[in-house]
Amino acid sequence: MDSPWNELTLAFSRTSMFPFFDIAHYLVSVMALKHQPGAAELAWKNPLSSWFTAMLHCFGGGILSCVLLAEPPLRFLANSTNILLASSIWYIAFFCPCDLVSQGYSFLPVQLLAAGMKEVTRTWKIVGGVTHANSYYKNGWIVMIAIGWARVTAPKTKIREGNDKAEEFIFSGAGGSIITNFEQLLKGCWKPEAEEWLKMSYTAKVTLLGSVIFTFQQTKHLAISRHNLMFFFTVFLVATKITMMITETALMPFACFEDTLSRMLFGWQQQFLPCEKKSETKASFNGTGSSTSKPVANASEKVKKKHSKKTE
Repeated sequence: MDSPWNELTLAFSRTSMFPFFDIAHYLVSVMALKHQPGAAELAWKNPLSSWFTAMLHCFGGGILSCVLLAEPPLRFLANSTNILLASSIWYIAFFCPCDLVSQGYSFLPVQLLAAGMKEVTRTWKIVGGVTHANSYYKNGWIVMIAIGWARVTAPKTKIREGNDKAEEFIFSGAGGSIITNFEQLLKGCWKPEAEEWLKMSYTAKVTLLGSVIFTFQQTKHLAISRHNLMFFFTVFLVATKITMMITETALMPFACFEDTLSRMLFGWQQQFLPCEKKSETKASFNGTGSSTSKPVANASEKVKKKHSKKTE
């Protein structure tokens, strides 16, 4: 007979994401899109373009994973229920009278609840991507990590700085980043300096970490059951996300580990640079000393010659 803990984690791992968790995912994604400059005006001028952009933000990770696995990229359209649900969220977010949805979403408890439920879907998408890639490439751990990472579409909020109340929403995560960059490139508003690959955000890093962990668990290199790992990883995601939103600070749990690892693997050249500089400075001092000693020696020889001439 299983223990109550195993029954709890197993029941948690079998929780369906439809409809409540999917609604939270679509709501966070669409509201992040609405806060982008010019998004509301575009929705009124060109609703079809705004809807298509919203669908890319909601299903970008699935589209990219299908492309990487040589599957039809429009396969997400086959799930008409999810498309209708995401479209409904987009419609009421942009066209609700008196902007009631945005006003209700502006309350912090609502944002915390939606963001926490959104992080739960992140775990499910990582696991789904790793399992789906394993069905194509048995124990191909590099492919499994890549698909698990690309499966997630995650909006990232730029933390408020000082008294500035404006927030900038940028999509991160491998799948969402590439798909939305392609969409911005088509619109002519792509910014290379905001590329996620050049400066990875916390959400992209934690998604990559989760993909690696679940890949090791799938290939039997990690001695832990999947449902227990899903529970612990989800608790970690929700706790860190809520902490970052409440404190309005960029909490980086991996900063110390990244700094130590970078010094161990890539910091050897920087350690040798001070030694090289010291040797160069010593050599320069020796060179200047020898050059200054030569005139002194010549002057002493001239004095000796004059002294000898006087004695003669």
